[in-house]
Amino acid sequence: MPTDFRSPAPSASAPATAPAASRRARPGRARPGLKNPLPAFVLLLFAVFFVLPVVWLLLAATKTDDQLVHANPLSFGSLHALRANWDALTGYQGDTVMVWLRNSAVYTFLALVITLVVVIPAGYALALTEFPGRHTLLVATLVVMLMPSATLVVPLFLEMNAVHLIGSMWSVILPYSFYPFGVYLAYIYFSTAIPRSLLEAARLDGCSEFGAFRRVALPLAMPVVALVGFFSFVANWTNYFLPYVLLPQDDQFPVQVGLGTLLDSVPQFNPTAGTLSVERPELALATLLAITPVLVVFLFAQRFLVAGMLAGATKD
Repeated sequence: MPTDFRSPAPSASAPATAPAASRRARPGRARPGLKNPLPAFVLLLFAVFFVLPVVWLLLAATKTDDQLVHANPLSFGSLHALRANWDALTGYQGDTVMVWLRNSAVYTFLALVITLVVVIPAGYALALTEFPGRHTLLVATLVVMLMPSATLVVPLFLEMNAVHLIGSMWSVILPYSFYPFGVYLAYIYFSTAIPRSLLEAARLDGCSEFGAFRRVALPLAMPVVALVGFFSFVANWTNYFLPYVLLPQDDQFPVQVGLGTLLDSVPQFNPTAGTLSVERPELALATLLAITPVLVVFLFAQRFLVAGMLAGATKD
């Protein structure tokens, strides 16, 4: 009699119990109904860490000096105190705070124009053209980009002194325009986001190298232009050490150096402050004035910033 060696058919309940058993065998897998609260907690912690100081600064400008010390740190003062702080700040040394803001705007925007005119073509040339010394120039750009800006202040001072520019606005504007990080950003963008076939087609149609850059590459490079412009604007607007060294007169200071002067005029921070003293709420209001242009530029340029940061992330 033949023997049947075939395995017995599995029971109907086996397919249902096997996946259940495999799911129970994975202890690290979270159940679908529960969410991990750690990311939300970390985001909340960072929000508190970064937002609370800004809220405190906004409210500090609406208080008197006594309210700033003794009242609730997150309480609103009064519009009358805000008006008084504004009048005291704008009247400090004959409206010198507004002169500092104007100086910052002049230095920053002139340097920004020069930076964009130089940096974008330089990044294009390093990425898409061949010339002697290209690799050496790219390495030098990377090395200078990695150097702390404070290490360049003394050499820049010696250079500006050699050409007799110390004390003029160009002693600040020209070093501001030297922006190797922007060259590197433009180099990365043109290396990854611009199809070489477009440039080759433009050359076949009779365009020169400059014509291919102006007619083809530059219109496609608006995201990186905005990105370089924003980073250059922020770096120049917030620069303190360079204009502090190169500009000898108070009426030439940008607002960042002016904030240092105001800080030295607060009696609680400098016991030797003279009769032209500044209260702490006035210093908080001056700080808000100093950071407002950066905030406004960021709000208007954030769409272009996102496009510029994502450009070149993928390559067809």
